[in-house]
Amino acid sequence: MHNLWALDSRSLFRRGSLTGLLLAPALFAGHALADGFVEDSSAKLTTRNYYMDRDYKDDGAKSAAREWAQGFILKMESGYTPGDVGFGLDVTGLLGVKLDSSPGRSGTELLPVSASSGRAADEYSRLTPTAKIRAGKSVLKVGDVSPFLPSIVASPARLLPQSFRGAYLQSMDIENLTLNAGYLDRINRRDSTNYQAMTVASPNRRFNPAAESSHAAFFGGDYQLGNGLKLRAYHTTVADLYRQEYFGLLHELPVGTGMFSTDLRAFISNEDGSAKAGKVDNRNLAAQFAYALDGHRFTLGYMHQSGDTAKPYISGTESMVISEMAMSSDFLNPKERTWQAIYDYDFAAAGLPGLKTRLRYLRGDNIELPTLGGAGLKERELQMEIGYVIQSGTFKGVGLKARHSIYRNDFAAGAAFRDENQTRLHIDYTLALW
Repeated sequence: MHNLWALDSRSLFRRGSLTGLLLAPALFAGHALADGFVEDSSAKLTTRNYYMDRDYKDDGAKSAAREWAQGFILKMESGYTPGDVGFGLDVTGLLGVKLDSSPGRSGTELLPVSASSGRAADEYSRLTPTAKIRAGKSVLKVGDVSPFLPSIVASPARLLPQSFRGAYLQSMDIENLTLNAGYLDRINRRDSTNYQAMTVASPNRRFNPAAESSHAAFFGGDYQLGNGLKLRAYHTTVADLYRQEYFGLLHELPVGTGMFSTDLRAFISNEDGSAKAGKVDNRNLAAQFAYALDGHRFTLGYMHQSGDTAKPYISGTESMVISEMAMSSDFLNPKERTWQAIYDYDFAAAGLPGLKTRLRYLRGDNIELPTLGGAGLKERELQMEIGYVIQSGTFKGVGLKARHSIYRNDFAAGAAFRDENQTRLHIDYTLALW
């Protein structure tokens, strides 16, 4: 088995380690009859069968990346020991198994791939503990953490979820305010078993992909005002690579019998410290508006990038911009201007609960890539999606999803984003064990 249950115990329990200090009372809590630690615990097993096909339509050396794999995600979460300060422990076990792959078509990020042979691992796995402390409505987690915030996003987009090693504090002690802060020193990628140093995503040669950061730190919060208005603000530093400010506004307003939504986002990024990845100078501004009515949802969005470089984000993660979850590109090239239109329909409104569809079109232009064709470049993606969760019977709760995209650009040869038709199929099921 490829590095079975990878766990760096020395780093978790080295002298002075906060994780070790937190784990100790949690591990021995059972001897003190810790009401709540066991009684409030839960466990669930998620299985995911995933097929991914990237059919390249340009003249590159590789004509396809095509793999099929089976994933298992076991999450065990304890309750907390009694008292004003409670201790707990969560453990996640992950296992990925190759069902189909070959050296000529590996590289979908469903499975780890050997750099020398191009062959995907037959299986890979890891065991990730997280110690936690609760005081009031504040929770500190130390160990393996998965923040999902504007500038730090643990990616769930492949067979197994990506995570970080570090400390993550979330507090809701102040009414209507959620505060988040954290310190991360390593990343565990979605197709890896090991914690690695963080780097900056560098498709299309945007930054130096070999430059590593010792840590990332973030803090900020969400404030819920009345009348469906939420304000968001965060600061993130990825040491010696970049720093980033984020400001956001979310608003919902009833209009007629439907709901009108506004989503405004602004990211301001510059280099940090020794700027090992190169210059960073980017302003990413976006506005998105949606109207939902009787199962229909219509969305229009525009994203504008200015400054001398692309928007940075941590390699192996997602970027929480309005083009998030696009399948073939991130639409974050220097100077890029992106339009998108989305149509969603929930068939529950027509008496078919569990069935949902999406049609999405993105178009980016004004792109500047001097090494890949110059200025005024364009890219576009048409994305189709259908999903169904079985509502009753033996297979109740089984979710099936099919996604397909058609992506084209006018970049020169050697671009990270290649002309392709991409298909993703996955079947998910979560079983509550207790």
